[in-house]
Amino acid sequence: MAKEELKYTAFKRSPIYIVLLLVIFSLTKIGQIPIIIIKIFFELTKLPHRFLRSRLTIMNFENPILLRALTSKPSNHLIPITAALLSILIFYTYLIFQLAQDLPSPTKLTTSNKPLTTEVYDRNGKLLYRLYEGKNRSLVELSELPEYLIKATVAIEDKRFYKHAGFDPLAIIRAFREKGNGSLQGASTITQQLIKNTLLTPEQTYTRKIKEIFLSFWAERIYSKNDILQMYFNEAPYGGPAWGIEAAAEIYFGKSAHNLKLAEAAFLAGLPASPTEFSPYGAHFDRAKTRQRLVLKRMLEEGYISKQDFEQAEDEPMEFKTPISQIHAPHFVMYVKELLSEKYGPRVVSQGGLKITTTLDLSLQEQIEQIVKEEVEKLTPLNVQNGAAMITDAKSGQILTMIGSRDYNFPSFGNFNTTLSLRQPGSSIKVITYSVAFKQGFSPGTTILDSPVSFKDGVNNYSPINYDGRFHGPVSIRTALGSSYNIPAVKMLSIVGVENMIQTAKDLGITTFTQPNNYGLSLTLGGGEVKMIDMMSVYGTFSQLGEHHDVTPILKVTDSSGNVLEEFEDKPRQVLQEEIAYLITSILTDNSARTPAFGANSLLNISGRSVAVKTGTSDNKRDNWTFGYTPDFVVGVWVGNNDNSPMNPQLTSGVTGATPIWNKIMKGILANREDLAFKKPSGIIEATIDGRRDLVVAGILPKGLVRIRKDADKTTFFDAFSSYATPSAQAAIKNASTN
Repeated sequence: MAKEELKYTAFKRSPIYIVLLLVIFSLTKIGQIPIIIIKIFFELTKLPHRFLRSRLTIMNFENPILLRALTSKPSNHLIPITAALLSILIFYTYLIFQLAQDLPSPTKLTTSNKPLTTEVYDRNGKLLYRLYEGKNRSLVELSELPEYLIKATVAIEDKRFYKHAGFDPLAIIRAFREKGNGSLQGASTITQQLIKNTLLTPEQTYTRKIKEIFLSFWAERIYSKNDILQMYFNEAPYGGPAWGIEAAAEIYFGKSAHNLKLAEAAFLAGLPASPTEFSPYGAHFDRAKTRQRLVLKRMLEEGYISKQDFEQAEDEPMEFKTPISQIHAPHFVMYVKELLSEKYGPRVVSQGGLKITTTLDLSLQEQIEQIVKEEVEKLTPLNVQNGAAMITDAKSGQILTMIGSRDYNFPSFGNFNTTLSLRQPGSSIKVITYSVAFKQGFSPGTTILDSPVSFKDGVNNYSPINYDGRFHGPVSIRTALGSSYNIPAVKMLSIVGVENMIQTAKDLGITTFTQPNNYGLSLTLGGGEVKMIDMMSVYGTFSQLGEHHDVTPILKVTDSSGNVLEEFEDKPRQVLQEEIAYLITSILTDNSARTPAFGANSLLNISGRSVAVKTGTSDNKRDNWTFGYTPDFVVGVWVGNNDNSPMNPQLTSGVTGATPIWNKIMKGILANREDLAFKKPSGIIEATIDGRRDLVVAGILPKGLVRIRKDADKTTFFDAFSSYATPSAQAAIKNASTN
């Protein structure tokens, strides 16, 4: 008898038994149509009525449709229909068996593979960080955890956990519905997440998802709900080396999981969905706090906590433990980890024994870290609290340095990576506007009026002003861009079109202009938020005469067996005509073009060096930028405050702020190097435009923007925006600018 029970128990755990259960379960969910198909088939093949009746009795099935089919004569036209439906049913069963034969057994959930250390290196083989330490893994019993931690996890991850059989059809339907509305609503149950984290790869395929559902259903036939919860808490990824709730509580709060407060429990419960995105040590702490509030809100909605508990936990400050692991270039390492986790899954990255060779130059990184830290400290009197910097290899897009803040361990915001965050670029975005202008036939020598102008913005008027509060009259585009005058840039954008600017921005590497209808003419002055890493791509493209190289942090990734998972491959693409890119570079390297605004001896000018440079300052001086490049390097610097508070009005672009940091960095990387001039394309020639000699693209007749009226004692310039220009004059100028 004992042997028979053992055989039965073994059979219950076999794939065949589980498949049979799944077939029955699936047929139950789908309805009685497949059963009707089978029974109609039996009837059509003239099986004895009594035999079929006995089968129906065993299955407790009565259906009037079937009974009518059984008592009527076979119809010839039903035979091919029934055969087709039967074929579908056979294929359905075959698919189930095909998927089931390769499935791992859920019994492996109780066994743990020995984790392997993943190591991150710089381009020269210097160790940056070990992503896993075995001591950071501790197992815990479910009974040891606070009740509100369990409820927080169920509320945010799987509120129907105690009602479903491993997967939740309602959640799947809801996910498909929400996906159509642009929501990120998920459908994986706690059981499915456990299966995904322990038994399957993170590949995003329908086959893996089906396997996940089968295994989840199977696992719930073997383990109780509490067993599954306990395994989940011990296996869930909470970020970095924190695998399991006990390790997470120790790493983030320096305490055991059973001592967690409600606010802390809610925070940790929200982490597994995206450990990097919601990490308190990453670039998006605001998202982490928002996630915690969502967990508390779900707990309130499910009746797990009271309104008073919700408000108290929401307002309670959390004190996070400072990371003690030895790490070099932490902002960069966490960025690499985030990228690879999205591709291979967090467990593979943290425990898979990967060897990650990055593009970073650690020696250069440490030099730039010191420069940023020292220079930002000097800016404290100007209410500047933070700074960031990047250097990329212009010819490949490889990241050589990434400094996300003044100091990674600086209280309150040090771990925030500003190079990946959204900030307003100020005038540094103007290069894109003028690129579009040059594509449409304008040139650096074209005259544009820096004069008062107003544009209708709905019911309001938009009247741009210059950085110095003055108007400079008729100037060349070369001077307008070099000296960063605002009014000419806005006029130019109104002529070339916001849509054209946005498209060119995307071509050059901007990823954040995703809602064109939300932008107006202020876009050319920095009205749309960008990421520093994207702006590095933009200026890198200009440095290579319009050839775009994706900004990348990774050279090579191998697994624990030495197999290459990925390796850097440069895939340049020409996104901007090389002559157009050269015209921009010609202006940005022209010290005389920026002299009217910055003076002849500003820190933007590096004597004896061919360096293109552009500054930018956002409204109320909340952001201050400097981007510059040579044919070999691109350097970007930002200073400002993470809370978006304005800097001191006395901060002067090109004199204080980001420029001194940029100057030190650029001089440092160019030291002991020969000056390298930018290559001039053969399609660039000199011509006379509006009475001045300047560069143009060969074969293109330069367009004009202004008309001149000469009286006896004066000369008047006017354009389509001049208040006193006649309608016919305005039309003539507009036609000249578009023909």
